[in-house]
Amino acid sequence: MTVRAAWLLAGPPDGQTRTDTRLAPLGTFAPEGELTTRDGVIAGGAPLMASGAGAMQVQLGIGRALVQGTTAQGAYPVAVTVPETLTVGDGNAQYPRIDSIVLRVRDGLFDATGQTAVAVELVVGEPQPSPVEPNLPPSSLRLWSITVPAGASAGTGGINWQSALADRRRYTAAYGGIIPRGWGTSFVGSYDGQFRDVGGVLERWNAATSTWSTYRPPRDVETISTGATAASGYGVTAFNARRVGGVCSFTVEVTRTGTAIPVPAGGNITDQNVAVIPAGWRPAYDVEGAASDGYGDGGVRISTAGNVALRTWSPGGSIQSGRNIRISACYVL
Repeated sequence: MTVRAAWLLAGPPDGQTRTDTRLAPLGTFAPEGELTTRDGVIAGGAPLMASGAGAMQVQLGIGRALVQGTTAQGAYPVAVTVPETLTVGDGNAQYPRIDSIVLRVRDGLFDATGQTAVAVELVVGEPQPSPVEPNLPPSSLRLWSITVPAGASAGTGGINWQSALADRRRYTAAYGGIIPRGWGTSFVGSYDGQFRDVGGVLERWNAATSTWSTYRPPRDVETISTGATAASGYGVTAFNARRVGGVCSFTVEVTRTGTAIPVPAGGNITDQNVAVIPAGWRPAYDVEGAASDGYGDGGVRISTAGNVALRTWSPGGSIQSGRNIRISACYVL
């Protein structure tokens, strides 16, 4: 056979009785339950790749996988060492259907097949107006699904493999799955997204560029454009804030609705509370910001309570009614 499985701790396939039915991969591959393993394809190259091999034939390439049986059975390491070709049955006269390519393990000590074997099989779905993937037999791993159009046959041109194949391979890895630092670091990764530890720095393999790069977790970015309220004598016309990694930046635009405020020669004015920014977006301590209306500019203080207070303005100028004042700041939350 070109497809083989390792019956670890199970005894030879000659009917000998097992004394321990839990397989070694349970301690080697990522667990999914107390006594079950995450089944799936073992990454490296393009394992178990499917492609059209004829009008109604599909070929499955070589690769390895882990197939989980029942809890009592454990998991079976499986290898496809030579490409396997399967023939898809003709389409139903009225409705399409979906077939699935699977790896299936038969183990006579646990099922009624009376066999000890593993094979690549095609599980045929039911023709329906809106077909769904077929249910799988026990100890099976779905690899690909094939949409078979109504009336498809070799005589009608067969299956359009480019659109008919749906990748259903899921992957598994050894428990942890991160390569420790060994001799040298010039080796290439085995699959896209593989991790390695280099001197305490986590690196990720990018198969598209064939490079290792320092892994940086995606940043948790939040934005808001509502929630700022105006103080007496002012109106809020716009508010936008962004926070990431514990740092917030915001811009609030207010309009003076009261009378004009003259500014003395020194530029210092009586503090003007112009707006309040919402909770969760306020600084950990009082900070300074900048303000401008296009004619003059000044400084503001943002308090831990979210109060935005205009404190200085261009000396000898004035804060005119109807002008938009743009205020911005950046600080630690």
